[in-house]
Amino acid sequence: MCIPGTALSRYINFYTDFAFKKIFGTEANKDLLISFLNGLFNLEGDEAIEDVTYLNTEQLGENAFDRRAIYDVYCKTGKGERFIVEMQKALQDSFRDRALYYSSFAVRDQGVKGSRSRPWDYRLAPVYVVGVLNFEMQGSNPDRYITHVKLKDDDNQVFSENLNFVFLEMPKFNKTENELDTFCDKWLFVLKNLYKLENCPAALTEGIFRKLFEVAEIASYSTNERSVYEESLKNLWDLNNCLETAERKGKEVGREEGRAEGRAEGEAIGLEKGRAEGEYAKSMEHAKKMKAKGFSLQEIAEITELKIEEIEKL
Repeated sequence: MCIPGTALSRYINFYTDFAFKKIFGTEANKDLLISFLNGLFNLEGDEAIEDVTYLNTEQLGENAFDRRAIYDVYCKTGKGERFIVEMQKALQDSFRDRALYYSSFAVRDQGVKGSRSRPWDYRLAPVYVVGVLNFEMQGSNPDRYITHVKLKDDDNQVFSENLNFVFLEMPKFNKTENELDTFCDKWLFVLKNLYKLENCPAALTEGIFRKLFEVAEIASYSTNERSVYEESLKNLWDLNNCLETAERKGKEVGREEGRAEGRAEGEAIGLEKGRAEGEYAKSMEHAKKMKAKGFSLQEIAEITELKIEEIEKL
């Protein structure tokens, strides 16, 4: 697990909800997301992603009783490919099933209602689920920090190219600046170490990283933005403290039994406090302040991740 940043850091901590949304989830900075995806999938030339359109991050079921999914980032390329980019701070039960469930909305979203004379032919554009994980997946290869998953048959042949998963286990990425071999390595290095850095490292020569550091510099934020970030950072600290406390308790109970019990308890406490209760209430409070300061509804929605309908009622 990565150590959270401090209030003295020059740049924001990527593992906060604020930073993830600021860097990858805003229209003004979508070139950062495009660069990251091109580097991750090694896309160049005609294959490279040139533009993305952000889609609704809240996916509803067929009726009011169905479960829903809320993505961190959901976008579509000019070729129709769907990308879901998620950040996961702590291991959850049924993590793999959750990834499958989230991908199903991006598949279903492509269905076009036809007619008897012109039915939907079921052709799909590829769906990619990218998980940025601040933990190690259970049962994963200890020497591999990027895991690619596809649908394959009994002979290990690809059944379909249209459903893809990529999991980045950030705690396993330990390359230093001098060891960065690929553009993808550079992205992973800067995201993992952003809050620790004082300046843009010399190895990051591409212009896109200069913009990243400009976007990530805390001193450039307004008072309201800084307040929202500090709340997001506090939530990250609270989650890490809960997990660390649970881990210590687990060691007292017993290495194997305690690890399972402590992780489950820590995740339940942290997620419940950080997401279910704390984040929504704090986002509403910050939205009120930002609205009073004259921020537009769209700006407030992008920073707080609230719905415009909710903000209008404040």
